Amino acid sequence: MTEPNRLQAPRAILFDLDGTLADTAPDLAAAMNLLRAEAGLAPTPYELLRPVASAGARGMIDVAFGKKPGDDGYEGLRTSFLDNYAAALMVRSSLFPGTNEMLNGLAQLGLAWGVVTNKLARFTDPLIGLIGLQQAGCVISGDTTAHAKPHPAPLVEAARRLQLTPSQCWYAGDDLRDIEAGRAAGMVTVACAWGYCGPVAPQNWSADYLLDTPLALLTVVRKVVFDARQAEMA
Repeated sequence: MTEPNRLQAPRAILFDLDGTLADTAPDLAAAMNLLRAEAGLAPTPYELLRPVASAGARGMIDVAFGKKPGDDGYEGLRTSFLDNYAAALMVRSSLFPGTNEMLNGLAQLGLAWGVVTNKLARFTDPLIGLIGLQQAGCVISGDTTAHAKPHPAPLVEAARRLQLTPSQCWYAGDDLRDIEAGRAAGMVTVACAWGYCGPVAPQNWSADYLLDTPLALLTVVRKVVFDARQAEMA
């Protein structure tokens, strides 16, 4: 992929979903602790489950049951966990504070925005409408392309659907694999420190930007767009 031009204003901002636009950890944790209750086990503390929410079933099962893909019993736990989650997808989930204002601000700048997540379409499609993100210009789920992040294919497909090149897009996410995928696709990358972030500190992801709030992202984009437009007029 071509290297992104960090002086070029973006035409679109693409976002991860869980931990970036939407705080879905409460419902993911509830689905996991229901599974533990069904097994006669005490709940796993929320503060242990929240940081791995962006890793989905894989991360949650590792913390709650100490099992990884390929381990005996993992697939059964994964199926039951996902069924629990599907039955209570939008109970306590919400957009992060400032997200609506950020997305409205991007639209006012004339920028498109979309969602690129590893969440399966079975969950992404209903959640997008329930949580208020139906204005997204594109929605790419973990099973939309042959590869999931950190492979760049989902991001490349999102750019294609927006009729843009990857270098015209930025990608924002709260997990190291988001930054790896964005870099591989040739996009400017934004590490979202307000999200779940996982075991590796976002300061160590080598993202182009490290930001603390959705509104801080809007501020950065506004400046880049303003500077680019001023340069065009010079």
